[in-house]
Amino acid sequence: MFQAVSLAIIILLTVIDQLTKYAAVMTVKVNGPEEFLFGLFQFRYVENTGAAFSSFSNNTTALTVATVIILAGCLILLLSKKIKSKFMNVCLLLVISGGLGNVIDRIVNGFVVDFIEPLFIDFAVFNFADCCITVGALLMIAYQIYELVREQKNKSKKND
Repeated sequence: MFQAVSLAIIILLTVIDQLTKYAAVMTVKVNGPEEFLFGLFQFRYVENTGAAFSSFSNNTTALTVATVIILAGCLILLLSKKIKSKFMNVCLLLVISGGLGNVIDRIVNGFVVDFIEPLFIDFAVFNFADCCITVGALLMIAYQIYELVREQKNKSKKND
């Protein structure tokens, strides 16, 4: 049951990502930038041939291969049920979904469609998949820090 639900969530988030990118191609690419959310953001169409913040630009093949290997490892880890924390499983679902959404773009288009640009800060243009990856990874890191602190407190209590 866990595997089926996990795969359904991955598929759902990946479909949402692909639909938002399709909408960006059909509207933003055609009509140009459009501000939203009180001018804090704008939709702006960008073809990103690199990774985060356009790093490794024009290395689509290498990025695709690396991403597929990482996704396969993460998916095997998730479906093996070796991670006992439900929270960490959710984090992994987010990372896998985002990675899959972007790797689909790289395979189909040769680039990733980015379309959300913050205007209140100098920052990269990104997409829904990037949000999934970032939120999942940051929550994983926060959880690991929490667990380390909790373990240290437990050790301190045992030594008192």
